[in-house]
Amino acid sequence: MTLRLAEHVSLTSTEDGAVLLDERTGRYWQLNSTGSFVLHTLLEGGDHEQVVGLLLARGAADPATVDADVADVVGQLCTAGLAVRR
Repeated sequence: MTLRLAEHVSLTSTEDGAVLLDERTGRYWQLNSTGSFVLHTLLEGGDHEQVVGLLLARGAADPATVDADVADVVGQLCTAGLAVRR
């Protein structure tokens, strides 16, 4: 599963992560560096398992927690209408 941003969403990288703008509502969403890494990797064609593996290689400790956290980020982005699974 990869992601794409919804058509009404703009993404800007920052020093500390990323900011998403929902242009329909004017609402901003902020991602920390890990959330930004997850989003960018999925937008570039990576899948859930690749993101988990990359985070574990970066020193994340518990595979089950990393797996759940990646799923949570994706779920929140999709529930908010900011991203679409493809």
